[in-house]
Amino acid sequence: MKHWLKRGATLALASAMSLGLCACGSKGASSDKGKLVFLIWDQGQKAGMEAIAKAYTEKHPDVKIEVQATGWDEYWTKLEAAATSNSMPDIFWMHSNQMYKYADSGILADCSDIVKETDYSDISVANAKGSDGKTYGVPKDKDLVLMLYNKDLFDQAEVAYPDENWTWDDLEGASAEIYEKTGKYGYMAYSHDQIGYWNFVYQNGGKILSEDGSLASYTDPATADAIKYYIDIQKNEWCPTQEQFANTGAAELFFSGEGAMYFAGNWDLVNLCTTYADRNGKWDVAPLPKCPSPASGSGQAVISNSVSYATAANGANKELAMQFLEFLGSKEGQQIQGESGVAIPAYNGLEDTWVKTFADKGWQINVNQVIPMFDYSVKYVNNPSRPSWEPKVEQIMLDIYAGNCTTDEGIAKMQTTVTDAIAEY
Repeated sequence: MKHWLKRGATLALASAMSLGLCACGSKGASSDKGKLVFLIWDQGQKAGMEAIAKAYTEKHPDVKIEVQATGWDEYWTKLEAAATSNSMPDIFWMHSNQMYKYADSGILADCSDIVKETDYSDISVANAKGSDGKTYGVPKDKDLVLMLYNKDLFDQAEVAYPDENWTWDDLEGASAEIYEKTGKYGYMAYSHDQIGYWNFVYQNGGKILSEDGSLASYTDPATADAIKYYIDIQKNEWCPTQEQFANTGAAELFFSGEGAMYFAGNWDLVNLCTTYADRNGKWDVAPLPKCPSPASGSGQAVISNSVSYATAANGANKELAMQFLEFLGSKEGQQIQGESGVAIPAYNGLEDTWVKTFADKGWQINVNQVIPMFDYSVKYVNNPSRPSWEPKVEQIMLDIYAGNCTTDEGIAKMQTTVTDAIAEY
């Protein structure tokens, strides 16, 4: 059964029906015309969203906005159930993973008229579009993958801290020296796409999908070589195995002093600073190491993703929701979000509002040095069929690590898996 829009209104309707989603006759989450229900999936960002809502309602005292936060899995279960029962929240977050599904099924309101694209990063704008090229969300944020490093372990091993000039060779050399001198792990390469091997692929001049998302590129030599390189990192004694990561995550190993480096998203930083407050000043962040001899390009790349604010196409409070969406996307609304520290605003020129938060709170990490990575950031790998192929590719990666197939066999399976998923949709 086809789940995605291919062409024309007839197929759009068929797509919506196959998903069990319907864009018609939405009642909305609230029957109160002056009240908006705002659903998000991150409890850590609730205060920031409430601050934006407060700023809006101070200007519009006749409006009430209730921010509801839930967990990631529960969020999507609730949202799909709400779409099916025509009771969508008035305002909600839309992740790029799900944008095509909801936009192409006619669930989301067209926001093209309220989004001035030049105000936001290109990646944030691109992630807010459906297959038809229309904008179905207001850009909320933009993100980066960073390298976290344990200053104590670097100091003990007398290894210089990583900087913007580091390459993969430096990453390996530092890892080996730290392991030799301290007995602790170096770079911890856990199996992940966005926060793991995708970055290496694009640093080497490879790609996961063609630019328009219509072709898989796993067997492209530059892509395959980078995937092999990332997988082979685990063969070093200074890197934990995937079995070890399954029992103890990289973050736990890092903050317990058992590992010196790992990659994480900037969206994790506030939570890490809060959770591991006793480690303040003992760790820092750095740009990702670059490929020393890429097949093409400069060797620099980092995967960047984003989230959008959205509303239902036929919501009961659509007019009011659209007005609030405009504020969420405004410079004022985006600045308030940046000052919360959890997310980097999608609005161009407001990166410093996010950077400043860490110093204001006394968190001793130099986040300012990672902002230049946006200059060579790569849009999050996505196409309409991604929900079908992504978990299968993830399992193939784990099968390679477990020795159930060779790396070459696994890469060939990835190519076939993604190609078949694209053809189906």
